[in-house]
Amino acid sequence: MTKRVAFVTGGNGGIGSAVCLELARQGHTVVAGYFPPEKESAEAWQQEMQNNGVTIQLSPVDVSSFSDCERAVNDIADEFGPVDILVNCAGITRDGTLKKMPEENWKAVMSTNLDSAFNVSRHVINGMLEKGWGRIINIASVNGQRGQFGQANYSAAKAGMHGFTMALALETAAKGITVNTVSPGYIATAMTEAMPEEVLK
Repeated sequence: MTKRVAFVTGGNGGIGSAVCLELARQGHTVVAGYFPPEKESAEAWQQEMQNNGVTIQLSPVDVSSFSDCERAVNDIADEFGPVDILVNCAGITRDGTLKKMPEENWKAVMSTNLDSAFNVSRHVINGMLEKGWGRIINIASVNGQRGQFGQANYSAAKAGMHGFTMALALETAAKGITVNTVSPGYIATAMTEAMPEEVLK
């Protein structure tokens, strides 16, 4: 199997960790993106991976920032080579009914969960097109299809991610690049465990 460079945004999160481990198990060079203010916990996570015999690189990146995503992708290319596999996994929740939702909670979720898919994909797609090979996997959610009480922002972002995926797949499929979404249900991660019990039920 060809060794590839894989970039996983939100790589030190619950689902991101499992994705990083699997990509590393397959022999790829794996770079986990993390939110810059969380450097200490990201480095502790990296050490935990190392203690288990898995080497994963770290990249600080604010996925809501177009320019910071460009910087991160360029830094990865300089150190490890161009990104071949991108997993857009970064995500947050700011739950609440629409009648009580402040604008900042809408914008935070949309920028982190949806804008990020554009911000990072935009900076890796040209390299993939030049190479004639690439894999982009967007981690959406079942709530992007069915909605969820108190998650108008999250559901809208994940539905948007799925639409983005389908359009980009049509643009790139003939050029050796596949683009897919994976829509998990509730996975036992720190993010979902912080949700109200009645919502989880």
